[in-house]
Amino acid sequence: MKIESPAFQNQQTIPAKYTCDGKGINPPLKFSDVPSDAKSLALIVDDPDAPGGTFTHWTVWNISPNVLKVAEGSAPFGGIEGLNSKVFYSDSADGVGYIGHCPPSGTHRYFFKLYALDKTLNLQADADIEKLKKAVAGHILASAELIGLYSRTR
Repeated sequence: MKIESPAFQNQQTIPAKYTCDGKGINPPLKFSDVPSDAKSLALIVDDPDAPGGTFTHWTVWNISPNVLKVAEGSAPFGGIEGLNSKVFYSDSADGVGYIGHCPPSGTHRYFFKLYALDKTLNLQADADIEKLKKAVAGHILASAELIGLYSRTR
């Protein structure tokens, strides 16, 4: 299974458009070689280099295994978006959906992780990353990863 982006190559810089220095929208993504027996896909985007520990930028689950691309600035068709880490840092944000990359200093790595699952998940839209990880445990048929890099230009 593969996850790629036409906006950046693996281990290369994510364009500013997809960060807090730009529009802060999700980059376009392409999925391929999804196992034929997959019942759903799950997507996790996170930053393990965040100063307070891993920062979750996006979670989406119950994506149809037939979805082969995600347009920039949009959620995967049919997927359910969960909580991102912003909900823990801001009372005014609902914390659901994609949040653009915004490292406070240095170069951070952003992991786009795609999972093919043997079932659809029974999770509420307000599920956080821990609930998602528990739900996928033991149900992963295949996984793929794309890593993007970003440093703020301020």
